[in-house]
Amino acid sequence: MHEYFETAGKTKPIRLSKVKDNLHTKIFGHPIFYFRALTSTNDFARELAMIGAREGTVVVAETQTSGRGRLKRKWISPEDGLWLSIILRPRAEPTHAPKLTLMASVSVAKTLDKLFPLKAEIKWPNDVLISGKKVCGMLTESQTRGETLDFVVVGIGINANFNVNALPTSLRDYSTTLKEELKREIERESLLRTLLEEIESYYYFFMKEKFDFILKEWRGLVSFLGSYVRIASDKEKIEGWATDIDRDGALIIRLRNQTVRKLASGDVTVLKKR
Repeated sequence: MHEYFETAGKTKPIRLSKVKDNLHTKIFGHPIFYFRALTSTNDFARELAMIGAREGTVVVAETQTSGRGRLKRKWISPEDGLWLSIILRPRAEPTHAPKLTLMASVSVAKTLDKLFPLKAEIKWPNDVLISGKKVCGMLTESQTRGETLDFVVVGIGINANFNVNALPTSLRDYSTTLKEELKREIERESLLRTLLEEIESYYYFFMKEKFDFILKEWRGLVSFLGSYVRIASDKEKIEGWATDIDRDGALIIRLRNQTVRKLASGDVTVLKKR
């Protein structure tokens, strides 16, 4: 396989040389596989991981024809976004995998804050918002070997240089793009490079068992803690006050009867702000 695949089409391709020439990472982005289109960057990264691809390998596609989010929802991936997946091989138990979603969301939010005059916010468990609208989503998938993680694929999708009307009508009221917020296009090479550097730095803290630092950063990037919320999953809908996040990435909810619940996943709707 080659790291670079020529593209053709209206979209100006990401120039990998511009990413790599200034990339200050030890493992992330070494190598990068780049495609004009893939069914799913997560699926291709998973295939690479299963045949032994090294940690830090990145898969980027200009568009995904069968991208997906949590709960097997379809992920719409117009051209001019930033759609990528990263292979990780943490020496950790499977129960630690959800922490990597929190780590990635902090990394994306910090990247956007560093590069642009925007205030990024995290919505548990895997979205990044700007102006209350979704600009980024993530999907973390893992495979175990025995009682440890064999590999984890972290998929990240950032709405970058397309107009929000490229999305289905049902998503437009809840989504935004960097282009819409900034009123200009951004340099995707710089976005990718900075993101890989941020993720590697936070992954270092994860591997050094300093997840409390990541949690502190996460708490500083959310606004719904303390609010009265509804959490919807496939199995149930519950309402209560979002009080905190625990060390495993579970959301802690205090119900009206003062019962405390810990939820590993679900869709959050703020009903009453703190």
